[in-house]
Amino acid sequence: MHSHFSRPAFFEGVRDMTPVLIGIVPFGMVCGIGAIAAGASPFAALAMSAIMFSGAAQIIASQLLAAGAPLLVIVLSCLVVGLRFLVYSAAMAPYLRPLDHRWRNVLSFVLTDQAFAGTLQRFRDSDDLDANASYFLGGGALLWVVWQIATLAGILVGQVIPASWQLEFVVPLCFLAVLAPLLRDRVTLLVVVVTGVAAIALDNMPMRLSMICAGLIGIAAGVAADMVRGQHE
Repeated sequence: MHSHFSRPAFFEGVRDMTPVLIGIVPFGMVCGIGAIAAGASPFAALAMSAIMFSGAAQIIASQLLAAGAPLLVIVLSCLVVGLRFLVYSAAMAPYLRPLDHRWRNVLSFVLTDQAFAGTLQRFRDSDDLDANASYFLGGGALLWVVWQIATLAGILVGQVIPASWQLEFVVPLCFLAVLAPLLRDRVTLLVVVVTGVAAIALDNMPMRLSMICAGLIGIAAGVAADMVRGQHE
């Protein structure tokens, strides 16, 4: 792995990902609080955070655990929620394919919504594979470390935070902070609106399949909009 490592690019990734921590820290704390509230032990809650490294999956797992859902349902639900990473991986694959399997394995582990949004444009703008991979690793590593600290903080202080504070509102705010900078053209805005409407309309689907179906509908809307725009250019 060392052959592809660029120290300056690594720390550049750390620097550029730092502003995202404003949303990551409270999000991680909510996940820690939710896991403890669901009956998980502090060790299990922290292990789930370190291994899964997915706020949405951790929240769903905690909710299903609290509801007494079977283990298979919890696992399948988390897999369904994580299917969006297939889309992220497909978008990143052309840029990461030249790397050896060790680099790809590490980068796939630190792939998050924030890391994807923050690094994809760099891959598109630059052909420096070593710098781009190190940049990705720097941002992803920062997010992982801070996520564990925030989750641990949530585990420790969860018992003293009043339930009336309703900290769950931080989760959608975190995703909105990631999404907002990407709204640069009409096609992207159309995809967001269509996906949002579809997610709400399909919310009653089991196992959170509404998220996947809404994503597919949004992709179809984006492809159709691109085709229409191409015909008029």
